[in-house]
Order: sequence, then structure tokens, then C-alpha cells
Amino acid sequence: MADDREIEGKFWDALKDSPFIMLGIEGMRDGATQPMTAVFEDRDRDAGVLWIFTANDHDFTRAMGRSNRAMASYSAKGHGLFASLRGTLRIDNDAATIERLWNPIVAEWYEGKDDPKLALVRFDVDDAKIWLSDVEGFLKPALNKLFGRKPEAGMDEKVAEVSL
Repeated sequence: MADDREIEGKFWDALKDSPFIMLGIEGMRDGATQPMTAVFEDRDRDAGVLWIFTANDHDFTRAMGRSNRAMASYSAKGHGLFASLRGTLRIDNDAATIERLWNPIVAEWYEGKDDPKLALVRFDVDDAKIWLSDVEGFLKPALNKLFGRKPEAGMDEKVAEVSL
């Protein structure tokens, strides 16, 4: 049986492997989320922080001026893990952080680390709900139902609620 911290560790490992989240701002843009690439290192992971490079003139960045509460959804490669994240956003164009997180993919989008259109968004994750899924996760509810149990019986060990 996996505990919450073990499941959380699986989330961070999956996010490192496939760093794409659907990020939205609560109460803004009719609740629309959009794909963003999350960047982080071990020290960010330990602090529950994700970083997103974007443009300061993007509608997403402009919406942050009216609300900083965020929600994000995540689906790992192969759909073995799903997560829902909540937290706060803010622009943090700290030069040392940009330098630390800069990579060749980010470089393709900007005219250098001091590009005036660059905005580095800090996403401080407050809490997350993480679900593990596998073949058993799809078959177990059907088998439970077949044997007269509730479909969700025994699935608690596949879900974690964590505060970061």
C-alpha cells in the first residue's frame, strides 16, 4: 500500500518526465486552462514550486493581474497518474532563477534571458490530489461490481491528498 508521500514522489517523477500541465486562473478567462510547461529542480520540488516561462503580454499573464489563485491538471505519460493542483501565481523575473532554469527549449522562444517580453511565473502549489492508475485501476471497479461491492472499494491506496 502506497502512502501519500510515496504517491507524491511518483507525481514529481512523472512531471519531470513529462512536464506539461493544464494551468488556469480561478475566476478568470471563464475558467479556461491551457497547456504550459512546468520547470523545476529538486530544491523547487522540495518547496512545492513550479516555474513557467511565458510572455508578459500573454492573456494568461494579464489575467494574473486580477487574480493569483491557480489550478492545474496533470496527466502522466501512459495515464498512470493524474493530479489536480491548487496554489498561487506570481511573476518572479529574478535573474538568478532565470539563469538556473534556462534551457535550450526555453531559449527557442525568447531573444535571450533578458528579453523584455519574458515573464517567469512562479506557481506555489498549496495542495494536490493525486491518483495512481494502472490496469488494475481499470479492472478493479468492474470486478468489485461483479462481486457485489461498490466499484471504488479498495481504491483508497491509489489516491493521495498532500499539502506542499
